[in-house]
Amino acid sequence: MTAQCYWIARKGSALQGTLAIPGDKSISHRAVMFAALADGTSHIDGFLEGEDTRATATIFSQMGVRIETPSASQRIVHGVGVDGLKPPPRELDCGNAGTGMRLLAGLLAAQPFDSTLIGDASLSKRPMRRVTAPLAQMGAKIDTRADGTPPLHIHGGQPLQGIDYELPVASAQVKSAVLLAGLYAHGETCVVEPHPTRDYSERMLRAFGVEIEFSPGKARLRGGQRLRAADISVPADFSSAAFFIVAASIIPGSEVRLGSVGLNPRRTGLLTALRLMGADIREENHAEQGGEQVADLVVRYAPLHGAEIPEAVVPDMIDEFPALFVAAAAASGKTVVRGAAELRVKESDRLAAMATGLRSLGLRVDETEDGATIHGGPLGSGTIESHGDHRISMAFAIAGQLSTGEVRINDVANVATSFPGFDTLSVGAGFGLSVRS
Repeated sequence: MTAQCYWIARKGSALQGTLAIPGDKSISHRAVMFAALADGTSHIDGFLEGEDTRATATIFSQMGVRIETPSASQRIVHGVGVDGLKPPPRELDCGNAGTGMRLLAGLLAAQPFDSTLIGDASLSKRPMRRVTAPLAQMGAKIDTRADGTPPLHIHGGQPLQGIDYELPVASAQVKSAVLLAGLYAHGETCVVEPHPTRDYSERMLRAFGVEIEFSPGKARLRGGQRLRAADISVPADFSSAAFFIVAASIIPGSEVRLGSVGLNPRRTGLLTALRLMGADIREENHAEQGGEQVADLVVRYAPLHGAEIPEAVVPDMIDEFPALFVAAAAASGKTVVRGAAELRVKESDRLAAMATGLRSLGLRVDETEDGATIHGGPLGSGTIESHGDHRISMAFAIAGQLSTGEVRINDVANVATSFPGFDTLSVGAGFGLSVRS
């Protein structure tokens, strides 16, 4: 899809069938990073073939790591060890990947060479002080724009010291950046969170042989450790599955099966929220894959009712709020969300974008500083500005399935960053969705 592309979403049919959801984006980023730093050759299966994750793989190739692609969704990574990266010949382009940029900031802060991280227009507006500040406490030297946004100019050759760091705002990306820097730091590094966040980095570091202690809200490791090559099987991405979980829940007559979806407990707050609202979601075939819990999700249509979303589950569903807002729009009564201020600094101000979009389709949404009250009701036709945010685009593709007319969604090119083939998969499942330019 080009930047000029837009979608027209309209009522389709009930969703049916078994849907293959792409690999988890967060795990794919980490798998290629840690494999690159490991001693030996690692095999990754289920790698997300998205623009964000490919950008991360390209960055390591530019730093001397040989990465083979024997087939789609597979990577063979010939690790160079924690001390084997080479100075890149040019700026390192993270594309739209906030995960890639923030984790790389921690990793590159410890290298003996200088580097510069850049991103697309959306990523270049996102705040980076939350990651550069703790890294500076460890001894890193990273320059940003005056307002703390990218590009990040990272000065190499800085000796790092382990720290005890209490995150002011819960963020798995910041936690991971500090832990990666901690691998190279003298002494121990400990990160404490105000609320537990997803622990992908901790689980995967352990899979690569790193001794790391972690529990909900806390992680600790000592510097100077090496990584051992590992074979990683990436589960299906829960955030991508979320759009079909919601769609099947609200489109009458729907029943879908989503296979081997990652169910990291720090990621699945949406399931708690939807079940509070009356959703019919079953988990089958529980297993472990790449150190992560996975299961098939069977989702059937069920009439939803509004609910007050517990603040305790908010950190475990921060990427799923656009989909939740659409579920709330389809529910009877009102749904109240609080404690979600983090949504204002994602790829777009997601609170404002979702509230504005739902209002344009005829819904009442009362926006607050850290959340919103969504009053469920019928959805009309209208034009949605996605602000280049892939999750906003996909959320309103679902909303269009309940619209009395057509919903035009502008600026959908960035969907390819996280969910390549979303439009093809959704149309095959029953969506009324067409790509225009």
